[in-house]
Amino acid sequence: MGAVDQLELDLDVFAGPFDLLLALVLREELDLLEVHLAEVVLAFLDLVEQRGELDLEAATDFLVLIAALLELKSRLMLREEPEDEEGDPGREEAADELLARMLEYARYRGAAGWLAGREADGQRFLHRSAPLPLELRRVELAHARAAYEPELLGRALGSLLRTPPPLDLHHVAVARVTLGERLGHLRGLLRQGSFEFEDAVRGADRVTVAVTLWALLELHRSGEAAWVQEAPFGPIAVTATTAAEPAALERPWSVA
Repeated sequence: MGAVDQLELDLDVFAGPFDLLLALVLREELDLLEVHLAEVVLAFLDLVEQRGELDLEAATDFLVLIAALLELKSRLMLREEPEDEEGDPGREEAADELLARMLEYARYRGAAGWLAGREADGQRFLHRSAPLPLELRRVELAHARAAYEPELLGRALGSLLRTPPPLDLHHVAVARVTLGERLGHLRGLLRQGSFEFEDAVRGADRVTVAVTLWALLELHRSGEAAWVQEAPFGPIAVTATTAAEPAALERPWSVA
């Protein structure tokens, strides 16, 4: 049950469900000019807050109905011709239009629900509604043999089952360098006072460059070296910060 069906109103001129209010307005048993529609909107918002969730379908229903009531009330407030003995034609026309809109909206909502149900049922299975083309259902045997020769099919399957030869990796050089070796290399350069990082890795492979950078970070952590780079992508100048002999590493590090 939606929020619109559960909406109970307690107004100055009406108390009861929202559906009854609509029925009384359409039958002209209740003067819409005396109904404060703002109170109806606040009552709906209170109901939504009590339920703790917003039902989009119920909110859409309420917006359509309250918009129709607002339009009908605005026409009643802005009428210029006085009422005659037979009643107000504008009021009757507006009421009929409101009823027609409500019925049309109900029809569209019912059709949308039916389509949603059909779509949900169709998700349970997949089927082909159109038949196969004639050229696929009736193929001459000669054409089939020409397209699928047994020898060609055998060679294709044989190539898939054949084990490929192993890759030859002898041309790939395995770089082996230890962190201790690069630390000794950097400390030897630091005895000169300063050097550039490019000089420490000149001619080295990528793994050696990475381990050298790791060694430089280790020297910075221990307080043995500092560096500065004055411009982005510029040379990195490394300088010694202490003349004391560095302590030995607690554990050996190596990269293979």
